[in-house]
Amino acid sequence: MAASLQIGLLLFPKLTQLDLTGPLQVLSRIPGASVHLIWKRIEPVPSDTVLTLMPTVSFADCPQLEVICVPGGVGTDDIVNDEETLAWLRHQAAGARYITSVCTGSLVLGAAGLLRGYRAATHWSAMDDLAAFGAIPTHERVCVDRNRITGGGVTAGIDFALMLASLLADRATAEAIQLMLEYDPAPPFNSGSPDRAPPQILAMLTDRMTGARQRRRDAISRAAARLAAQTLPAD
Repeated sequence: MAASLQIGLLLFPKLTQLDLTGPLQVLSRIPGASVHLIWKRIEPVPSDTVLTLMPTVSFADCPQLEVICVPGGVGTDDIVNDEETLAWLRHQAAGARYITSVCTGSLVLGAAGLLRGYRAATHWSAMDDLAAFGAIPTHERVCVDRNRITGGGVTAGIDFALMLASLLADRATAEAIQLMLEYDPAPPFNSGSPDRAPPQILAMLTDRMTGARQRRRDAISRAAARLAAQTLPAD
């Protein structure tokens, strides 16, 4: 393994912090890893909760990354149409070993033109949006397609990061990290997937999300139109 493994996680306003902090906790424990939190400028970045996050490096000063990871959250509605961020992602992706995401972060990779022809996972509520970018939606919790690794919704970020750790180091390292974190899920309810949640719970949450899902569809439509109008290099 290289003496310094450069791993970067993108920050942006209104990200879901667990999409980022779950993988961050795992990836920071890989021997030799240098982990960066990246945004346009060094300034506080608000999450979708009371937690505010501080970047460690700006776009301009970020080294070439071996791994780039994009978390999700309601803020992706803006980022899928933020050309400065998308251009930075394309630039980094050209030299990265792994291009990755958690939750709706895959929509951002898609908007950057980085998922065309790749299988990809995302939050269950956004599954229908991936195809607009030429991606192949999959309901896998962690999807590995060549050097694209995408995780499902929010908590899948820990599973995603453990899989990535096994690829960057080895299985023993990943298993040791899992043990150190005592990651041994035993949820009190069996409602973590739309396939298993009680129908009334799924209906209630789907109704609550109606406005947010429409805003995301509108953002995806604009982003897909912009991507179609651009000439990007074939992958």
